[in-house]
Amino acid sequence: MDPLAKLLDPHLDALLPELETIYQDLHRHPELSMQEVRTAKLAAEHLAKHGFEVTAGVGGTGVVGLLRNGPGPTVMLRADMDALPVTEATGLPYASAVRATNDEGADVGVSHACGHDLHVTWLMGAAQALSQHRDLWKGTLLAVFQPGEEVARGARAMVDDGMTTRFPRPDVILGQHVMVGAAGTVGTRSGTILSAGDSLKVRLFGRGSHGSQPQTSIDPVVMAASTVLRLQTIVSREVGPLDSAVLTIGSLQAGTKENIIPEDATLKLNIRTYDEGVRDHVLSAVKRICCAECAASNAPRDPEFTPLNSYPMTVNDAIATARVTKAFQAQFGERAYETAPAAASEDFSLFGRAWKTPYVFWIVGGTDPEVYAKAKAEGQINRIPSNHSSRYAPVLHPTLKTGLQAMLAAAGAWLCDGESTPHA
Repeated sequence: MDPLAKLLDPHLDALLPELETIYQDLHRHPELSMQEVRTAKLAAEHLAKHGFEVTAGVGGTGVVGLLRNGPGPTVMLRADMDALPVTEATGLPYASAVRATNDEGADVGVSHACGHDLHVTWLMGAAQALSQHRDLWKGTLLAVFQPGEEVARGARAMVDDGMTTRFPRPDVILGQHVMVGAAGTVGTRSGTILSAGDSLKVRLFGRGSHGSQPQTSIDPVVMAASTVLRLQTIVSREVGPLDSAVLTIGSLQAGTKENIIPEDATLKLNIRTYDEGVRDHVLSAVKRICCAECAASNAPRDPEFTPLNSYPMTVNDAIATARVTKAFQAQFGERAYETAPAAASEDFSLFGRAWKTPYVFWIVGGTDPEVYAKAKAEGQINRIPSNHSSRYAPVLHPTLKTGLQAMLAAAGAWLCDGESTPHA
């Protein structure tokens, strides 16, 4: 077991009731991306209470806490704060009933359907534990609460706001995410652990008319339907069987009434890839197919492409990952495992890319172990409500303690022995 985690273990149980209260409060009060005003205020107040130098408003609502504790490595711990435009259906006694206005002016339900409330709670707990036990470690801790992960804007906004010049350069950047998996487990991986993610809006143009006179129209609904079907062939026919990609059309919008052929149709696409060459090919193929289908329908103009967001691949540094994995194996034993790459995307790596410093990202299981074991035995893991589902609800115990232990064990791998990983 890592020395810091071992020495703090007797104290962690005493922190859990306070952290559970914090978590339930955050869960009841979710905030949409780049609107995390209340969450940021709670994080800043918590850091200040425990002796951190606090800088708020970084990149909008971002919060950075700095705790200097003598000579030694600088370690950055990061948590994302934003919630999703999803109406919660978990039935929890502390479920969110919040509604808010999104960027498009629509009234939406809001919930922490991705678990970022747990991420914030973990970092608040780790910051408190490290502050209260400064005799056990040396160095500098950066606690970063990031906005806007769900829209791929938060990390970039913080970097653009001078993150790399306003704060000490970390020797390592550490982050974690709760996902479907047996609670009490942690999964690490050297190299690519999360995919790149690209989202696009494609507007297809036709010519509107009365539903009884289709010959006078250029029907964008038919155009969109053909485009959707053809786009599905990119992965099945253009991506090699040993490569991997996911292409999802999550939204198709057209028309207002059954007897009116509309003027246009809009598709929203999401693409996940694990290789830059595959990524470039898929994006190029999407544009080729959309343009070709419009030409086949004799559309009056080419389609309009609007990028919605873009996430780089998350590629863990090999040396730093080995160090974190060793700490996890000491802390968790067989509950620490090597995870497969996930078809999920994050903007976490932008911090490491901006600072040109090693980073490590890992997975914390949040599913009741018995539920997960039964689903796995029956081949039904995909039926467990996952991140972004309205029914997603990590089991609080032992997930709360496990994430806290993982954060402390990983940080302690640098802060306890006083060594740093050389900068690239």
